[in-house]
Amino acid sequence: METHRSLEIEALRRMLAAQKLAVMTSLIREAYRLKEAWLRLTEPGLSEEDLRKRVLEAMAGDRA
Repeated sequence: METHRSLEIEALRRMLAAQKLAVMTSLIREAYRLKEAWLRLTEPGLSEEDLRKRVLEAMAGDRA
């Protein structure tokens, strides 16, 4: 009996590269939206420019 994880892996193997890229792009965009929403809640005084900067810094991690 296959586990949920092995079914996910098999589904990924069957996907075309373009489909995998689309999924990853969607996940990354959602991560940006969630980080932005969190910052709006926790730091409501941030300007739009500062908000965008903080989101980009947070998503870049130590690379920024």
